[in-house]
Amino acid sequence: MKIGTLYIVATPIGNLEDITFRAIRILQEVDLIAAEDTRNSSKLTAKYDIKTELISYHKFNEKRKTEFLIDKLKSGKSIAVISDAGTPGISDPSQIIVKECIKNEIPVIPIPGPSAIITALSASGLSTENFSFFGFLPKSKSKQRAFLQNFILREETLIFYESPKRVIQTLQNFLDILGNQQVVVAKELTKIYETFFRGTIKEVLSQLDETNLKGEFVILLEGAEEREISDSEIEKLLREKISLGLSKREAVKEISKSINIKKNRVYQVSLRI
Repeated sequence: MKIGTLYIVATPIGNLEDITFRAIRILQEVDLIAAEDTRNSSKLTAKYDIKTELISYHKFNEKRKTEFLIDKLKSGKSIAVISDAGTPGISDPSQIIVKECIKNEIPVIPIPGPSAIITALSASGLSTENFSFFGFLPKSKSKQRAFLQNFILREETLIFYESPKRVIQTLQNFLDILGNQQVVVAKELTKIYETFFRGTIKEVLSQLDETNLKGEFVILLEGAEEREISDSEIEKLLREKISLGLSKREAVKEISKSINIKKNRVYQVSLRI
């Protein structure tokens, strides 16, 4: 029996017109569409007269549903995976099924299209030559601050997703840990209330309030200028790590690795603590 094909189909991040002809055709032709939220995806399928059956496939049932979908693919069925918005697998479900398909020698075909990361970056005004994407930051304030220490000397544009409930706190943590760098906060991309807030972190914080803290946010942070980190900055990082429960030895090792400086130098600074 002929084996089926898994299609990873990018769908609009807001404006339903942002979909390719190929994506529509694939969604019409496959036997099944595995959607992150069938209620949300039904708006898209209704607009383009897509009659294919929708089933739920999200982070809470991903492991269980993957086995079911793999069996369908092995029986010759073709399946499209879509997320609520954008490209599946980018902070959205599909990583598990893609890995299983590769393991089972089932063809996986990407159908490219919208991505909030690239959409925001292209209009940000920040450097597009080198950039890194980190998804959602840790929710805990202490864990987020510890995580952000890894970016003190990063020179590329840094991109994150954030919820409206945490965006102000996250920007404040950026300010405290990384300094008053240039930042772009993109809100509700491709939708009616699409907005870009640009400036220093302090300037953008002054622009955000209860009236505009709704929707999905992408934060883009300008990379640090090339410079040598000071001993006082290393000491501050060490104290942060130790306050989170790491031993001095563990803190030295982690900081040396994360900011790419010699372990002996970090160790010498640690002797002051």
